[in-house]
Amino acid sequence: MSVYLDYNASGLVRPEVQEIMAKALADNGNPSAVHAAGRRARARIETARGQVAELVGADPTAVVFSSGGTESNAQAIVSALAAGCERLIVGATEHPCVAEAATASGAPVEVLPVDVNGVVDLVWLAEALTRPGRAVVAIHHANNESGVIQPIAEAAVLVRAAGGWLHVDAIQSAGKIPVDMRALDADSLTLSAHKLGGPQGVGALVLKEGVAAVRILHGAGQERGLRAGTENVPGIAGFGAAADCAARDLDAAMAHVAWRDAAEARVKTAGATIIGGAVARLPNTLFMAVEGWDSPQQLITLDLVGVMVSAGSACSSGKVKPSKAISAMGLDHLATGGVRVSGGWGTTEADWDQFAEAWVTAWNKHKARLSERVKEVA
Repeated sequence: MSVYLDYNASGLVRPEVQEIMAKALADNGNPSAVHAAGRRARARIETARGQVAELVGADPTAVVFSSGGTESNAQAIVSALAAGCERLIVGATEHPCVAEAATASGAPVEVLPVDVNGVVDLVWLAEALTRPGRAVVAIHHANNESGVIQPIAEAAVLVRAAGGWLHVDAIQSAGKIPVDMRALDADSLTLSAHKLGGPQGVGALVLKEGVAAVRILHGAGQERGLRAGTENVPGIAGFGAAADCAARDLDAAMAHVAWRDAAEARVKTAGATIIGGAVARLPNTLFMAVEGWDSPQQLITLDLVGVMVSAGSACSSGKVKPSKAISAMGLDHLATGGVRVSGGWGTTEADWDQFAEAWVTAWNKHKARLSERVKEVA
């Protein structure tokens, strides 16, 4: 029986989402049209806007729909610079779409270091914010590889005191732990539907009250003039349904930590190092590594027995690279051996058990083969 444990890459689409999207596809009016089909399409978008806003404690008028997290993160950075920020401070373990958008902006970029557990260095940040130039600080709420949760509210205090802009990528955390934009005190926050059990290709930028965004796509006046182009009505409707389900199931999602911890204990006993294991993490995420067994070999071995996991970020066109998160923590000797296991709404306790059994069995066989090779050489 195959097991899917790669929800941090993309969650399985929820049945409720499929149903809502099918209805929207069957009634494909343009939401800018004034006739009945157009009004129904507009109603679907506005319903979804309210559902997404509710998930993160924001006002519906603050939600700008987009093609996904990459676009929304880019729009947030461009908006911050247009609002008077002169430099960027970007967490060392940020997703590539944030780090590369910062570099591409042309503004000076400083890298906010993390400790051995992957938590940003607030002392360093406080000192960096005293330097000349208003800064936009980009810190994700939870790391996409390790699941490590960042001290966003504490960082916000520092950013506010310095008059900066705080951007929070909450793509991995939303629907897995409580996300309240007001409590985090972020100026901008980004989301992606497919991490919640929604469709791929749709996301959102959420803005703090009084914060203005600038458009990066030009054309007509959709999304209050902030994102040109006819809206993806089925995708947005599916996003809203996924957000609604995620809010409803949040307690159940957080309770998955017991299943994760049981599997984690087994692989740790067998010799795996748990990345970020000493600090708060997303309850659905286990990031582990071993020295001497590369990630691609582990992934193929597990896939052959029906267990689907990943090596970390799945945004490199299928390429498996050394883990950016592990390297940033100063654990380079483990960077090529990372494996990320991440559950979601369709995951069961048996799935975690099957993963742990498969990995421990495969690791023991791998060590035995290595031992035989050593004997042959000797």
